[in-house]
Amino acid sequence: MPFKKFDCSALNIKPLSERIHDIVLDQVLLDVDGEIPAFEHPALPEIAGAIVEARRRYDATVMMMYGAHVIRTGNGLFMIELMKRGLVTHFATNGAASIHDFEFSLIGQTCESVAKYISEGQFGLWKESGIVNDAIRAGAAENLGWGEAVGKYIWENNFPNREKSVLAMGYHLGVPCTVHIGIGNDIINEHPNADGAAMGICSYNDFLIYAQSLTRLNHGVVMDFGTAVAGPEVYLKALSMVRNVASRRGEEVRPACAAVFDIQAITSEEQRHNFRPWRNLLNTTVAGGGIGFYVQGLHKQTVPNLSRIVFDLSEKWEK
Repeated sequence: MPFKKFDCSALNIKPLSERIHDIVLDQVLLDVDGEIPAFEHPALPEIAGAIVEARRRYDATVMMMYGAHVIRTGNGLFMIELMKRGLVTHFATNGAASIHDFEFSLIGQTCESVAKYISEGQFGLWKESGIVNDAIRAGAAENLGWGEAVGKYIWENNFPNREKSVLAMGYHLGVPCTVHIGIGNDIINEHPNADGAAMGICSYNDFLIYAQSLTRLNHGVVMDFGTAVAGPEVYLKALSMVRNVASRRGEEVRPACAAVFDIQAITSEEQRHNFRPWRNLLNTTVAGGGIGFYVQGLHKQTVPNLSRIVFDLSEKWEK
């Protein structure tokens, strides 16, 4: 006899207009040509140089993995500009970031007080957020990845802020933006219209798209911005698959540069071992070749300042 399951149809789903939003897009969005938070780190020019060389000399993959906080702190336009200039070839994130991207695109606001709304039993239960489930179901029917399915929905439904959306612009420009989920991790899993099979199809498609991007990682660059578990773990498995096939051809797949950007101060060997981005990117994958960097800083500092250096070096390369 099967175990009893929770009846999601009994939930009270409220409109986003009743939610108190913690973050307003226009208040946090950083302008590519405007003022940005000051930040310096000796590794930034070296990482930027590796990115430009990977793209301009080798046509290699430059992968940017990122957590939800990167979107919430207003870095979208810099990421889109890197996309437009062909300087980052693949963006990879988690389910939460795709939801923030969706909400920003639709209403220009996102985030809620977990403490307030969990006490009321309302956390995550907002009607418009659940539309992501509809986009995923439609994407699964077309055998799309999660990122493309959500980006397509935002773009084709002409959301007010679609040109500020990483996922929508990825869809529009044909740049892979993949989303790697865990069932039960995200607010849209709470909704009655959640379809676990569709989620699995779309996110697994994204895993295979991600792995395909890594087939061109030789001389490339892989970066982790604030994704401490999902990003480095997905990377490790996909890289193993890619190296397995490459080794049968007598080939190697080794990035020229791996970089981790996070707010944590990593000062001891024990911390390095227990911090997956350090272990999976800076130790394991550059062993035998390549260089690794750890940059401590806020994402609203690191993303725009690295991007500015990359833009400048790319322009000089082209001249």
